[in-house]
Amino acid sequence: MLDFIKRRLKSDKGAIDKILVTLLLVVIGVAGVMGLNTWMDTQKNKMTVKADETIDTVIK
Repeated sequence: MLDFIKRRLKSDKGAIDKILVTLLLVVIGVAGVMGLNTWMDTQKNKMTVKADETIDTVIK
């Protein structure tokens, strides 16, 4: 199986370029998802704090 993949890569022109571009896009995608997740967690925490403050203000 691995030999087939190696032969296939050697026979295709620009195969390494396609692999590198694909890996680059995967890395960018993963970094984007991680950044979005971090941003959403921060926003959620801010909303929770603001809601707690508002509830405390209304109760007092």
